Amino acid sequence: MKDKRILYVSSEVVPYLPETEISSMSFEAPRMVNKQGGQIRIFMPRFGNINERRHQLHEVIRLSGINLVINDLDMPLIIKVASIPKERIQVYFIDNEEYFKRKATLTDEEGNLFSDNDERAIFFAKGVIETVKKLNWAPDIIHINGWLASLLPLYLKEFYKTEPLFAESKIVTSIYNQNFEGELNNEMINKVKFDGLEDSAIELLKTPNYSNLMKIAIDNSDAIIKGSAELPEDIDTYIDGLEKPVLDYHTIEEFADPYTEFYKNSVLDD
Repeated sequence: MKDKRILYVSSEVVPYLPETEISSMSFEAPRMVNKQGGQIRIFMPRFGNINERRHQLHEVIRLSGINLVINDLDMPLIIKVASIPKERIQVYFIDNEEYFKRKATLTDEEGNLFSDNDERAIFFAKGVIETVKKLNWAPDIIHINGWLASLLPLYLKEFYKTEPLFAESKIVTSIYNQNFEGELNNEMINKVKFDGLEDSAIELLKTPNYSNLMKIAIDNSDAIIKGSAELPEDIDTYIDGLEKPVLDYHTIEEFADPYTEFYKNSVLDD
């Protein structure tokens, strides 16, 4: 993977959030590519329960300061950055006072989804893309992890389809068994429609549940990785019916070689 550019976009990454299947793989995969001489960038939300002082986050003024339009409202984009100790890996944090200041990630103390998770997902997707444009860094691969990042493939293929920086980028989405109960805000489809996306591309968002969010990500990706040993049955069936490259599940102890071969031979066709 020497000199290949890989953009990792994840809802959670260790050491900034607790260890889960997603947060661990969102650290281990970039570290693997980094050791192989690849160039990487990691993006995640700056959730309010991330300790900025302990992890030494600081704002990048030259990247901050633009507004993203979310459902006809201007929402300021703040970019912060930190380095993972001992790894020489930089992590970029997408921040906004309205969406990410609260001291929690995706649910409240009772375990209920936040009512604005739909807007947070839109903001996160657009925020990552706009920041990478400012960096003028064209990735060979964009690797998505976690449902909060699930709209990024859709926005790349529809809203940013004429953006030359991403013309050669391949999108890989890892699917995990990280389900949530119920649905996101039922106005989600109209908020996405505000950005001028085609009805046919967002039909599934009429019912914005976990399964449909992941199917939207799958539809707009070039390749899929099964990130969990077991996936929800309907998603597993959906993946099995694809005519695009799929990598089966590999444990965190044994993923390195299969991921490298998949990136090289199935995604990049090197």
